[in-house]
Amino acid sequence: MLRGIDVSSHQSTFDTDGLSFVFIKATEGRSYVNPRLTAQTKLARDGGCVVGFYHFLWPGNLAAQAEYFVSKAPERSGDILAVDWETTGDGTHATNAEKDRFIREVKRLRPHHRVILYTNRNYWLNVDTTSYAGDALWIADYVTAGKPRIQAKWRFHQYTDSPLDKDVADFASKSALREWATP
Repeated sequence: MLRGIDVSSHQSTFDTDGLSFVFIKATEGRSYVNPRLTAQTKLARDGGCVVGFYHFLWPGNLAAQAEYFVSKAPERSGDILAVDWETTGDGTHATNAEKDRFIREVKRLRPHHRVILYTNRNYWLNVDTTSYAGDALWIADYVTAGKPRIQAKWRFHQYTDSPLDKDVADFASKSALREWATP
């Protein structure tokens, strides 16, 4: 198992020592860009980490959200792109069809990048009806690292959010993750 973290604008800095990957929140909806995106990307790249970027998905305007995300997320070979599918601040969420359409649109716009789904265990088991996760599933379930309580094949597991979001990845080595991330 490889160790990693995911960060948003709430983390002004972070330590990459011992990490193989970092996921960074890039965008949300069609108007928010993480104000720390550039600095966080540099920190992760300077630390030798595989870098991923995620978009917090809102219902509606899926093509516009996908275009916004890829226009703001840095583009480098081997970067991973993810959609964060969960309940929004106003208590709504994108439908299964919207989640699936967003992933497919991002894959169309950035065909040389892995595009994955990030969601929590409740959404995966009780809201999702299609099991479509693009190129991989990144599941949040706050239990022992690498042992999420689901049957589905997963690649990334967020196992805690204290003191920040910590993750593991199911790869034998960082080079195996880099190879997978560059289809």
